[in-house]
Amino acid sequence: MSYPKHTNILTTLSVNAIDFNYFNYINYFNYNKIMRKLKVTEMNRLTVDEFRTSDKMPLTVVLDDVRSLYNVGSVLRSCDAFRVEKVVLCGITAAPPHPEIHKTALGAEDSVSWRHADSALEAVRELRRQGVTVMAVEQCEGSTMLNTFVPETGRRYAVVLGNEVKGVRQDVVDECDGCLEIPQFGTKHSLNVSVTAGIVVWHFCQASMNNS
Repeated sequence: MSYPKHTNILTTLSVNAIDFNYFNYINYFNYNKIMRKLKVTEMNRLTVDEFRTSDKMPLTVVLDDVRSLYNVGSVLRSCDAFRVEKVVLCGITAAPPHPEIHKTALGAEDSVSWRHADSALEAVRELRRQGVTVMAVEQCEGSTMLNTFVPETGRRYAVVLGNEVKGVRQDVVDECDGCLEIPQFGTKHSLNVSVTAGIVVWHFCQASMNNS
C-alpha cells in the first residue's frame, strides 16, 4: 500500500477508509517518527529562577479550605505550567513544604509564588481592594458559563476554588464580582478541584494567548 505525504494524510482520509486503514496509518506515522516524543532536554523549560523573574499571566488562584494536600500540589503544578501570578492558600488549605504536596507539585511549590491567608473571605476582600476582579468558580444562580466568558485585556483577575465537598463558601461567593461555571454533561454535579483549576487556568491562558 502506498501512502501520501504526511502533510496530506488527514485530508485524504475518507470516512469509509478510516476504520479499514487505521492501523496502517498509525504504523506509517510511527515508522517515519513523525510523532516522536520530545526528550526533557528538548523542551526548553525555564529554570526556577527564570520562572520567578518571567512575565506572568495576571491571574491569582485562591484555594478556599482545600483539604487534600495532593490537590494543593496538583493546582500548584498547573499554575506553574501556565505561569499564574500567584496562589493564595486559605484557611485549612495546607502550605508547602510538605511531602504530600511535593508528590503532585513536583517542585512547582518552589517556582510558583504563593502565600497563606487566614480565610478566603479575607483574601477576596484584599484582592478587590487592589482592583482585582474576583470570580468564584461555582454553580450559582446567574453564573457565567466558562466557555462564554471572555477575560478583558489588561484586567487582573482572581478565581476562587472551593473545598472538595462544600465548594466555595456562600459568604465568599457573596463577596466576589461574579461566578464562573464549567459546563458539565454527565451524571455528577462536580469536578475534582485540581481538574477544575486546570480547566479554568487554561481558559484564561488561552484568552491571553489569543490577545497577544
